Amino acid sequence: MKNISWDDYKTAYQVALDGSLSKAGKSLNINHSTVLRRINQLEQALNVKLFIRHQRGYKLTDAGFILMDEMPELLAKFASLENKLQHVEGDISGELRITTVSSYSPVLTLKLKLFLQEYPNIRIKLISTDTIIALDSGEAHISLRAGPRPNGVDLIVKELMPLNTQYYASSDYVETYGIPATLADLNEHLWVLPSVEKHRIPFVQYVLGHIDKDRIAFQSNNFPDIYQAIINGVGIGPLAKYQALTDPTLCLVPLDLPKKDESIWFVYHKDLKRSARITCLYDFLTTTR
Repeated sequence: MKNISWDDYKTAYQVALDGSLSKAGKSLNINHSTVLRRINQLEQALNVKLFIRHQRGYKLTDAGFILMDEMPELLAKFASLENKLQHVEGDISGELRITTVSSYSPVLTLKLKLFLQEYPNIRIKLISTDTIIALDSGEAHISLRAGPRPNGVDLIVKELMPLNTQYYASSDYVETYGIPATLADLNEHLWVLPSVEKHRIPFVQYVLGHIDKDRIAFQSNNFPDIYQAIINGVGIGPLAKYQALTDPTLCLVPLDLPKKDESIWFVYHKDLKRSARITCLYDFLTTTR
């Protein structure tokens, strides 16, 4: 077996992605000459050309295209191996990468502050996005997902808290417009709702079935924007209970919303089931309210 450095493969793959030595060097935070040296080492060891050099950059040969096809799976496997090795020990230290929905991120950040006080050797990297990140990619160790229970044969899923979504209004709004007392009153109020791509959500459909579209004063595809609009008195809108608890001036608008099993879910890959870091974070989040 040839003695080839894994760094040489990763460097060649980055050149294939970026199309030039200089861009690959910036991506890898190494200099131009190091990139060139690693490419030459790999091609000499394999006795095959991966790139065609010309003035416009580096183009792939047939062998280079094979490298492009195979490397993503290999990188994912190495990320999985790294996770297993880093998390098998009982030491409560090191980096913990967490992805969560943008609406939960502000609440989670406050809890993570307390978590870090208890476990000062942990380092948190928080990825706030409404896009689901595949945990087998290694980009994140834990995913805190909102909605129905996630599915996946390689996932360990635990309920963190029910969402308990209801409608709320600011005290300023209530002082000016009051609170609807009947379903007929809903059409007399201003509403803050998710934009059209989220209109299939049951608690949104419920309100849309009782109001005219011109009663929607504010729409956004971003739930933190909706939260801000509600607390600023723009109109009545939906909030999860954990969001409403952050502002004691919010007033509950009693509506008979359809019930649905939706929660914040604590999700991680089965390869990390022995991780002391993950176990400690779950225990902390479930006991700290």
